Amino acid sequence: MIKIQEKQAIEKLGQSGKEFISLLDVNNLSVEIYKPHLVDKQKPHDRDEFYVIISGSGIFELDGETTPFQQGDFLFVPAFVAHRFVEFSADFITWVFFIK
Repeated sequence: MIKIQEKQAIEKLGQSGKEFISLLDVNNLSVEIYKPHLVDKQKPHDRDEFYVIISGSGIFELDGETTPFQQGDFLFVPAFVAHRFVEFSADFITWVFFIK
């Protein structure tokens, strides 16, 4: 059984001093937790990806189109497509799932 608790993942991220950390990489799935600092510097990825917003809100941009997001939202990003969190609140944290 694999279990990742949100609270522990957030604590681990905070202790790392990084904007994101990998929590699981098994078969065709990678799980990360991500909290950008002031600016989201992401580049397109070579795998499909989706986010589930843990906390916070803001504006997400995908291939030039923007949409608001908030806690609990699911955002899907196809491989190789430009995307980023354009604006986000100070409490913004998200799960990141990569599908290989």
